[in-house]
Parts: sequence; structure tokens; C-alpha cells
Amino acid sequence: MSAVPAAMAVRRATDADLPAIFALARRSLGWEDGTATEAHFAWKHFENPFGPSPMWVAEVDERIAGFRTFLRWEFLTDAGEVRRAVRAVDTATDPDFQGRGIFTALTLGALDELRADGVDFVFNTPNEQSRPGYLKMGWQVIGRLPVAVRPTHPGGLVKIVRARTPASRGAVRSTAGIAAAAVFSDLPLADALVALGRGGPGLATHRTPEYLRWRYGPEPLHYRVVTAAAGPAAGAAVFHLRRRGPAIEAVVCEMLVPTGDLRTARALYTQMARESGADYLIRLRSPSEALVGSRFWPAPGVGPVLTGREVNRRPAPARAGWALTLGDIELF
Repeated sequence: MSAVPAAMAVRRATDADLPAIFALARRSLGWEDGTATEAHFAWKHFENPFGPSPMWVAEVDERIAGFRTFLRWEFLTDAGEVRRAVRAVDTATDPDFQGRGIFTALTLGALDELRADGVDFVFNTPNEQSRPGYLKMGWQVIGRLPVAVRPTHPGGLVKIVRARTPASRGAVRSTAGIAAAAVFSDLPLADALVALGRGGPGLATHRTPEYLRWRYGPEPLHYRVVTAAAGPAAGAAVFHLRRRGPAIEAVVCEMLVPTGDLRTARALYTQMARESGADYLIRLRSPSEALVGSRFWPAPGVGPVLTGREVNRRPAPARAGWALTLGDIELF
């Protein structure tokens, strides 16, 4: 591990540190002031059904100069084994302390405690600017997550070509389908949807009714659900809208249909395309997936790059060993 500078102390964060953490995030990351930001932080890091997020702070002269947070996550193998992971998410360094190794000290110090906590691996999708820093700390590139797009109208293809900018963080409000909270607050329905089956072979998020309610339920995130013609329990898809350059894209976050039921899945994609008002749909796809007949087209070189680091000598699988959706890896 890199040595911590003598004047710096790295420790676990406490509730008493939250005001200073929010102040640092406003200064360093541009977070908005107010209860909405604090409520989002609490939902994300304290209400997660996989457990509260472990957080660390770096202190210099009794001043918080940086913080680092890991979001707890659980995956299921094909055999039903639970793999405990964390997702590298919110981190910030005070501009007054840039260049002092705070990000590295926080991250590597956290890994020691996560190892003792029984975490198997860390995963995230860093951008081009932050990825080299992670690689220096032992992260490995797992691979690019390929995406597929489906225009919803003749001009949608032009919008796809022009939408070569980062997507907006905030969702666009929509009235298509049903509010996700209304669907997943119905416990028998949520149970039925979870029981429909996995989306494909490989390591998949451990979906439970509690997870679906937490992940997609908050109204400010504007997640919507379209349901199968035979009724919601026969299949449903979760999506939300966001801007990317001049385009509005519908991000397909979950496809909850019986395993191998391509007919229901395609009907839900068509319903989403018709009702959402988006210029195109976008989703992750399997590298070996045949898109013939689905009206989706591959978008080479567009998907996020997945990285990971083993924590307890149980590394994240190679690219072919994952069954991820955009709901698993999008920033929120």
C-alpha cells in the first residue's frame, strides 16, 4: 500500500462527518445544497437492502480533505451462490489538497477493511480520465460492455449518430407506462417478477422485491415500467428517459420476463418504443447475442468499460461471466 502522508489520517466516517462531507462534495463535485441532495445520499448509501455503504474520510489538521464511499452490492452465480461485492462510487478531494495522494490513500486503506468485512471484489465503470488511477491501484479491465440501440422513428437513427456526448445525470420526467414505485410496492407482484427467471447465464445482481423497490422506487428518479399484455406478472420492463446531446434516449434497465421468452421481451421493447417518446432505446447486450429480428443494432465502441479488483482472493469474473443490465451499472 502507498504510504499515507504524515500529516494525514484516514479513518471510517461517522454520522457526525456528514455535514463536512456534503460541504466538500458541493465544493469539489458541484453537488447542490439542500434536503433533496441529502435525501438522495441517504437513499443510496443508508437504505440499500444490501447494507449501508462503508465510507472513509481523510483528515489533514482536523479538516476533512477527502472522502471515499463504496456501495454494497450482491451478485448471484448460476448455481445460486451469493458473491458479496462493492461498487466504487462517490469520492472527492478538497481542491486545497489535490496532489497529496488522498484518493489513493482512501481507496487502498478501504480495501484492507473491506477484506476483513468479507467482500469478494470491487467493480465500477470509470471514465477515461479516472481509469488510469484505478489501474495503478491494481484494478483490472474486465472489458467493454457492448450496447444495442433501437431507433423509435425514422429520424431516430440520425439522433443516434449525433448523440456522441455523455448522457445527462438527471432523468427526464415521463408518464409512459406505470410508475416503478406503484409496481414494486405490490409485494405479490414484485415476488412474481423476481421469480420469472434470470436474464441470462453469468453473474447477475441478486434481485429481490426489496432490491427492486429500493433501486427503482424513488419518484425523483422517474423510473417507469411497461407490462406484458397478459398482465404485469407475465413480464415487465423498467426504463427511464435521459438526454444525450440532441437526443432523448430510453434506458432499458431491467427486462423481467421468463427465461428465454423472446416474444414477451420483444413486445415490451415495442411498447416502450411506442409510448416513451424517446428517439431510441438503449440497453446492454451479450457479446454473443444475435440481434436479428429484435430491431436493435450494435453500437461498437460505445458501452462503458467494466473494471474490477479482487479483495479476498475471489476476483470478479472475466467479461463473458457477467449478466449485467444498464440498471446495474448506470450512475445514480
